[in-house]
Amino acid sequence: MSNLGDISVIFDLDGTLVDSEPNYYEAGRQILAEHGVPDFTWADHEQYIGISTQETVAHWKQRYGLRALVDDLFAAKNRRYLELARASTRAYPEMRKFVELLAADGVPMAVASGSSPEAIAAILVGTGLDAQLRTVVSADEVAHGKPAPDVFLEAARRLGADPADCVVVEDAAPGAAAAHAAGMRCIALPYVAAQADAPEFATADLLLRGGQDEFTARAAYDWLVRTTRAS
Repeated sequence: MSNLGDISVIFDLDGTLVDSEPNYYEAGRQILAEHGVPDFTWADHEQYIGISTQETVAHWKQRYGLRALVDDLFAAKNRRYLELARASTRAYPEMRKFVELLAADGVPMAVASGSSPEAIAAILVGTGLDAQLRTVVSADEVAHGKPAPDVFLEAARRLGADPADCVVVEDAAPGAAAAHAAGMRCIALPYVAAQADAPEFATADLLLRGGQDEFTARAAYDWLVRTTRAS
């Protein structure tokens, strides 16, 4: 039997399992430049971390007065991102170790992401994480993306897990809010350090303000064991 009892772990993908944000930024920068917005910066991109691609491009259309249809922007950004993702996406080493620790212990796991199903599949296959992470939910498959709890609740349903027994691993404030709304515990490691004081992160059960630099697989696993036994 697992040291973690009935616990299931649900991972966000981008910025949590893999360092994909540079690719999302570059895809967005290129698409916006093609539509007459030449000065999209990394600081601009940070506002959209943790938000689904569909919601991001809808906001672009309004913010920049783009003439293109939201669906066309969405498709173009996805295509560009997939090109970049297939060429180079790095899994965080400690996250890979964490997944391996949980898999060795028989802990059910899922990925719940704002990315498209095609992007999630490409990254998991490209990094080899698909061997352990077979249950996947995209925001495209549910009514509302994060900060709504839909993707996490659907992941729990597919795992056959009670939301109260689920622990979410997240890097973005909307994801931390979604975990809280789903009634799940949350390990939060902010991708943007300046956002660590966001009220959404205050709901996390374990907040690692240093983000990936502070995260270790063994410490996270030991925290899960300790808090599970105490509950």
